[in-house]
Amino acid sequence: MPTVSVKRDLLFEALGRTYTDEQFDELCFEFGLELDEITSEKDIISREQGDAKAEGASDVILYKIDVPANRYDLLCLEGLVRGLQVFMKRIEAPRYRRVRPASGEPQRLLITEETAAVRPHAVAAVLRNITFTKERYDSFIELQEKLHQNVCRKRTLVAIGTHDLDTLSGPFIYTAKPPGDIRFKPLNQAKEYTATELMSLYKADSHMKHYLHIIEDKPVYPVIYDSNGVVLSMPPIINGDHSKISLNTKNVFIECTATDLTKAKIVLDMVVTMFCEYCDEPFTVEEAEVVYADGRTCMYPELAYRKERISGDFINRKVGINETTESIAQLLTRMCLLSEVTGEGEIEVEIPPTRSDVIHACDIMEDAAMAYGFNNIVRTTPRTYTVANQLPINKLTELLRQDLANAGFTEALTFALCSQEDISDKLGKKISETKAAHIANPKTAEFQVARTTLLSGLLKTLAANRKMPLPLKLFEISDVVLKDETKDVGARNNRRLCAVYYNKSPGFEVIHGLLDRVMQLLEVPAGQDQGYHIQAADDSTFFPGRCAEIFARGKSIGRLGVLHPDVINRFELTMPCSALDIDIEPFL
Repeated sequence: MPTVSVKRDLLFEALGRTYTDEQFDELCFEFGLELDEITSEKDIISREQGDAKAEGASDVILYKIDVPANRYDLLCLEGLVRGLQVFMKRIEAPRYRRVRPASGEPQRLLITEETAAVRPHAVAAVLRNITFTKERYDSFIELQEKLHQNVCRKRTLVAIGTHDLDTLSGPFIYTAKPPGDIRFKPLNQAKEYTATELMSLYKADSHMKHYLHIIEDKPVYPVIYDSNGVVLSMPPIINGDHSKISLNTKNVFIECTATDLTKAKIVLDMVVTMFCEYCDEPFTVEEAEVVYADGRTCMYPELAYRKERISGDFINRKVGINETTESIAQLLTRMCLLSEVTGEGEIEVEIPPTRSDVIHACDIMEDAAMAYGFNNIVRTTPRTYTVANQLPINKLTELLRQDLANAGFTEALTFALCSQEDISDKLGKKISETKAAHIANPKTAEFQVARTTLLSGLLKTLAANRKMPLPLKLFEISDVVLKDETKDVGARNNRRLCAVYYNKSPGFEVIHGLLDRVMQLLEVPAGQDQGYHIQAADDSTFFPGRCAEIFARGKSIGRLGVLHPDVINRFELTMPCSALDIDIEPFL
């Protein structure tokens, strides 16, 4: 959950009254939030960097409030105060309007076809005659950062740019150029840089370096110019210094470039609705025209209101309350969802542009429950009685784990994902023989496939603990993933037991003894038909003549033997090792 830090005194001033910490904590809970921490800038610095660094820092009390991840309208002081005021029935939810500029001609943003290769979408709007104070300005910047980290997915989906419109001249052009052809003075820098030089400069910047990967491998970089060739920004990296906003800025041009148009519309709506209350004409946003390369034109921001119908019975049944339709409509109105009864037990709910989290009737029902108060819902006994029980496979696993530990083996827990070579080349097998489920777009070479055997994970664990006293005796009982065309997802889990013995001598008798002990615990006697037996087998993972296939009740369940020296070397081990690998599902 995102955490929003607000100054306590500023919050109380905006709310029109003061609260004790306990009272405000209770108010947050009723509204579906959580007061996570009460601190100050000085306390934070002291805790993270020491008392010496905290000298001179502010003692102003900060409230850190946990906000649901999909409530983008609560990520700043303005939205938080507005939501609480409506919830407490002190004000009505404002109505946001898109207006045409007084001059009649809206600002235009022209998108060229070159952007399709890197970041194809853009939206824009203007906040006209806005008044900033230090606190409002800080909140404006912080909201952009919160949105970047949240819905914008660290700028990969959307990047926000805000500019002082009075320093620029429209129409604006959004295009893409080779990095060597882009040159401008970036925000808070003293000189001009090319885009290539900027990428090198920001690789050492602790904040900016996290965004470079988004475009650094692209042949062209996105850039926005005004009609005079002044660079507004190079999204999603940095804005230009020429158009930076300040406390004296009166007209703000907002552009959002994106790979996801829906997310761009949501982000633009959030920014303008949160801060349009500071315009001379509150809750109005000046529209901007976006012209696409194919000639299509769109007006933004959309600020779209939509209506949904829901029955009072549905909410009563799902929440577990018994309220009238009129009462439910009032509850929803307290959550900024203007509602009215339309007859026959139905409620018409208007979803404002600030509530992009409301997608389904269940979201409306959740808001009704929140407004009613979770603590006010009468606790009732469920109509359906169920008794929880452990899955048989998990019960068997737990029993075996306990007894294998008693036998002197140490349990390991290894990753379910591994590299292709861990389950193929290193074990002397071909990847095509493994029935492995591959990850389509692996982030690292270490996690390319779902494991098909537990053996490679245990051998890597041995390699990481070579300095421990010998012998090393490890086991693991976990799932592997195997391709299976008969399953609806194309793969299935298979519970297996694997154990290894690593010492100066192979210790085949130790691993064989462990097999006998496991079969004794499973009450499977030694024998050909209904019991278990082993017979010689060839396996490239094991040393020739030192491998046996294990049969139980007539079916092959796994193998045991001394590992091949090549396998041992590939895992960077230096001593002989014997291993046991069996399927335990047949014993259920």
